[in-house]
Amino acid sequence: MGDIDVRFYFSILLRRLPYILVIVVATTALAVIVALILPLTYQSSAKILVEAPQIPVNLVRSTVTTSSLGQLQIIQQQLTTRDNLVRLASKLGVYANEKEKPPIGSIVKDMRSRITFDEMELVSADGASVFTIGFEAATPALAAKVANELATSIVSSNQRQRTDRAGDTLEFFNQEVKRLDADLNRIEADLLKFKNENRDTLPESLEFRRTQQSSLQERLISLEREESDLRTRRSLLVETYMVTGKYPTGEPLTAEQQMLMDLNKALADQLAVFSETSPNIIALRARIAALRGKAAPNKERGVDNKAQSGLDLQLSDVDRRIDAIEQERVQITQKIADLTQSIRATPATDIRLNALERTLSNTQTQYNTAIARRAEASLGQQIEARSDGGRFSLLEAATEPQSPLRSRRRLIVLAGFLAGVALSFAIIVLLEVLNKTIRRPAELVQMLQAQPLAVIPFIATPDETRAPLLRRTLSSVTRGF
Repeated sequence: MGDIDVRFYFSILLRRLPYILVIVVATTALAVIVALILPLTYQSSAKILVEAPQIPVNLVRSTVTTSSLGQLQIIQQQLTTRDNLVRLASKLGVYANEKEKPPIGSIVKDMRSRITFDEMELVSADGASVFTIGFEAATPALAAKVANELATSIVSSNQRQRTDRAGDTLEFFNQEVKRLDADLNRIEADLLKFKNENRDTLPESLEFRRTQQSSLQERLISLEREESDLRTRRSLLVETYMVTGKYPTGEPLTAEQQMLMDLNKALADQLAVFSETSPNIIALRARIAALRGKAAPNKERGVDNKAQSGLDLQLSDVDRRIDAIEQERVQITQKIADLTQSIRATPATDIRLNALERTLSNTQTQYNTAIARRAEASLGQQIEARSDGGRFSLLEAATEPQSPLRSRRRLIVLAGFLAGVALSFAIIVLLEVLNKTIRRPAELVQMLQAQPLAVIPFIATPDETRAPLLRRTLSSVTRGF
């Protein structure tokens, strides 16, 4: 601050004070004239109450989750769109008194500048709040009319949007339930078709098929044993007849006959274990042949036709039973093969069945969820239809204002005064920049690059001293240039 010559700048301000006064007075007077020329404007406002949900949200929750402030902001943006503003101005005749209809761009800009939205905070535990919407117009009636129209539009738009959104949510879940129901029917039909086509390889019958396989294998072993016994019996019948000439009737046998029968039985048992080339088999056959040789003369003594017929009947019964066993064995073998194949195919069937059942389970879960959500959406729609989910209501309608707005005229006058001050200072700075005369010793030292011995100040003459203030001012201005 020590390098700044305050007295010098203060003297400049005093010398240029007439300029400041003239410019400030001129701009202020111009602003006053403009403020008086501007037409009077009136502002009317309507109050909208944003109510809290009438039904507690912990009991029934609305499907419209947008907050009141967010809903108001959405409606505000919708109301101030280009088409809505032009339609509103045309409907209410906002520019009916204009000689020429303004262009659409000017109408939109002017309408937006006239509309005001304000939120009033309320100390309420349920979150209720109040919004005011205002409009400026040239007449009180028009201001109140437009403000009421805007407030009515906000209330109706809020109700319509909440109802439509709740209805859209319900319709969405109705379509979702319908789609999932069709998917369930299709998946269930596919699952039923798959089970019918693969009923022999389903995993739930795996244990039964394994038990059946074991039973058939045991039955097959039993048939083989029965067949072996039948073949042994047949051999015994033939051997007995060949030795004795008659079939067994319960009469006692001779020692040779009994031995021959025992050897035949032993041969049959050995053949189940050893082959024909086995020494045991060869020895048994040799002994049987020797005993047959001894018994042959007794047989040739006489042939009993009755014994022959009885033997043929018994052999026929045995052969029929052996044939039946063979057929049953073929059937059982085929069944065992089929069961084995079905058991081997069961894992692949199980995988495909699990995939279908998993798809069915997931779809069923989605279906159940959609049913529950549809019920909630239905309750939410009923809440919004009854306006119980946080509604907007017109708290106070707009009325015709009794006095015009004054704040804008005051602002215009204040702006004119401030503009005059700024303009005057700008002119003073410009004049001082253009003035190249030497007015301070420091400027003289800077120009001469030497320190002078003395500086003689300006001394006014007696005439200049007695001159009026304006002449002195003009003289000072002339010397300044």
